[in-house]
Amino acid sequence: MVLGEGPAHDGRAAVAVALVGRVCARHRFVVIGAWVSLVLALVAAARVIGTPTDNDVSLPGTDAQVVRDLTASPEAPLTSGTVILVAPDGRLDDAARSGALATAETSLRAAEHVSDVKPPSRRDGSLSEDGRTGWFTVGLDVRRAELTKAVAHDVVDAAGPAADAGLRVLPGGAFAQAVDGSGSTGNEVFGLVLAALVLFVALGGLVGALVALVTSALAVLATLEVVGLAGNLTSMPAQASTLALMVGLGVGIDYSLFLLNRFRRAAGHTVPEAIDRAAAESGTAVVFAGATVAVALAGLALTGVPLLQTLAWTCGIAVAFAVLAALTLLPALTSLVGKRIAGVPPDRVGRGGFWARLADRVTRRPWLSGGAALVLLALLAAPATDLRLGQLDAGSSPASTAVRQADDAVSAAFGPGAGTPIVVLGELSAPATEADLAALVAVVRAQPGVAAVGPAVPAADGRVVTVRVIASTAGGDPATADLVHRLRERSVPGMTVHVGGGVAARVDLADRVTDTLPLVIGVVLLLSVVVLLVAFRAPLLALKAAVMDLISIGAAYGVLTAVFTWGWGVTWIGLSGPVPVPSFVPLVLFALLFGLSMDYEVFLLSDVRRRWSRTGDNLRSVREGLVGTGGVITAAAAIMVGVFLAFVPNDDPTIKMFGVGLAVAIAVDATVVRCLLVPATMAVLGDLNWWAPGRHRHGGVKAVSPK
Repeated sequence: MVLGEGPAHDGRAAVAVALVGRVCARHRFVVIGAWVSLVLALVAAARVIGTPTDNDVSLPGTDAQVVRDLTASPEAPLTSGTVILVAPDGRLDDAARSGALATAETSLRAAEHVSDVKPPSRRDGSLSEDGRTGWFTVGLDVRRAELTKAVAHDVVDAAGPAADAGLRVLPGGAFAQAVDGSGSTGNEVFGLVLAALVLFVALGGLVGALVALVTSALAVLATLEVVGLAGNLTSMPAQASTLALMVGLGVGIDYSLFLLNRFRRAAGHTVPEAIDRAAAESGTAVVFAGATVAVALAGLALTGVPLLQTLAWTCGIAVAFAVLAALTLLPALTSLVGKRIAGVPPDRVGRGGFWARLADRVTRRPWLSGGAALVLLALLAAPATDLRLGQLDAGSSPASTAVRQADDAVSAAFGPGAGTPIVVLGELSAPATEADLAALVAVVRAQPGVAAVGPAVPAADGRVVTVRVIASTAGGDPATADLVHRLRERSVPGMTVHVGGGVAARVDLADRVTDTLPLVIGVVLLLSVVVLLVAFRAPLLALKAAVMDLISIGAAYGVLTAVFTWGWGVTWIGLSGPVPVPSFVPLVLFALLFGLSMDYEVFLLSDVRRRWSRTGDNLRSVREGLVGTGGVITAAAAIMVGVFLAFVPNDDPTIKMFGVGLAVAIAVDATVVRCLLVPATMAVLGDLNWWAPGRHRHGGVKAVSPK
């Protein structure tokens, strides 16, 4: 099999893909009807069943998960949140305000889905020392995944009597998260507008652009509804659908663009023949490109972290639908309007002024071109040496978000660590005595960085004791993570000590990611090289492609560090200052970028490989391959960069990081790497690019002298 060759070259994969395209074009109305019916059915199911999200994911086998499991109670509400009250002056428990608070409590109890309400109290730490700030703890009879924005608003609105009395009322905890939702600001539409403009130019008119957009839109809709419905079966973080949308739009439009570009170059053929050639030559590349993305994402399964595994398979669904739509729906739509899609005149195929000049310069002076590219990439990647991983908390979010406003109010009244309490749990073999309780509290209180310690509260059987700890630093401060480690290192006679809570869970996540990082990177590299070996049967070419991807990822890490760690331009993207980069972000970026960057490698090398198999001339094939794909790869990258940048205004700092990192890496990969470094290294390596054990020179194809 030779990737990129049509059926005439006995490429079994190409024959199969071409057959799929031919059948779908012949039965176009059936295929289009099937896609529309599938999407409508998924949309209807999502509206009836619901698409819940749940950011409270588990992390099996960790200390924080032990605390969570041991403190779970069947009598506890399914979900709980807080309604925060702030008095402009005086105290919340003043006689003048007691009536308003009692009325608000009664109103909250009467609200739909509310099962329990606890008013602000000094006894449980929900009323500040000065009495100006406190919160109602509200329990609900719905699961966290079923807590919608509407339900959260209804609960907060039920505290209206407190607002009528002049108090500031804010959603807190799970209610604030539900109010903020996915953090979307609606700017994603600008990415689609840019994509439409690029498609209009790249495909020579409106019809081709509409075909590509409709194809990717149906694939993305199917993806989002499947991901949403999956939230009924497993914990689905809000970032999962947003990340799947980013990836689905990017690869969906790109795959359609590559196929339609090949279709346009088959000028002089009938529409069915042009579809057949496009499917045979570019359809196979789409399959292998999608496979490399899937392989890279599959590496995240090795972390054993449910959050990362969920992000991986949801993005994998987006890629699968994009590939399926490109191979089935696109040929069907093209067969309907193919005559109205502007073709490329035969005398213009392979001729391009800028790309021809660039290809000539790069291949004539490969050491200079490659060296200049490496210097630029090194400068971009240099800041990555200062990449500091940490934890995000509510204080990292934009000031306009509900979680940030709640955190600011609580931190101002109770201290920076009040919004992220740490739970210290003591596990005993016999019921705890008063001495045991006092010993646990004393050990916790003696640790540096502890601002407040609640009373030791034994469980019903007395064998489990919990202590609520407030750190003197914010949840995202590295000092708070250090406190978690210190508490875990301390021992109490007769007890096994565990530490849990949100901060501790993120510490465990960081440790798990760090431990599995070498394994994930190694497996992803190995499997990706294997996929490329299957595609090109050229070991050196496969290894070189992996190295090129690593270089692009290094540049993305460098820019990520400069923006989010150093704070360069961070206020331009909606944050108030530098924020820590969560430990899982670089790992997920690695998997995504390795797969997405390999897409362009596959499309470029497919074209070069196809030409080399016909001519046997490496240098000529590299030049012609760059000329033939340079424009379309740049257009595809522009679309993907636009789509990713459109998500940067999202309120979620994690989504901002993914948007910036993905956009930078794709831009660098499609310009500096694919247009300069790859052709330069291929020119230097010459026929070694295509070396394989047992392969005769030129792969058995008679060489054709360059003209």
